[in-house]
Amino acid sequence: MSPGIDALLEQARAGLHRLTPQQTVEAVRGGALLVDTRTELQRREQGDLPGAVVIDRTVLEWRLDPASAWRIPEATGYDREIILVCRQGYSSSLAAASLQTLGLRRATDMIGGVDAWLAAGLPTTDRPADIRP
Repeated sequence: MSPGIDALLEQARAGLHRLTPQQTVEAVRGGALLVDTRTELQRREQGDLPGAVVIDRTVLEWRLDPASAWRIPEATGYDREIILVCRQGYSSSLAAASLQTLGLRRATDMIGGVDAWLAAGLPTTDRPADIRP
């Protein structure tokens, strides 16, 4: 019998230094890369986060691995602080653990996802999303 998703999530989070929404804002001010992995529908319903780069979960590792031919310009090194965000903070934990496996040791995620961001009264933006296909 497999350990299940709860055990997998617990294992993923054990290796992360997860951030609150306010800590995320401070980290971004300090140069961290904020990556939004929500779907287009979720972003339309909840709004876009200021300064976030939108990367589809299906190509996330290729876009953020500094050694990948398909990386984005912000993927400057394995020591780059990367904060992932999803709707509620579950899939972002799994994705951050995957990035750490690639060697991006400072990859993490935001506790509670965009739901927590909005509950904390933090702003969304009216600017077009910075979508990286």
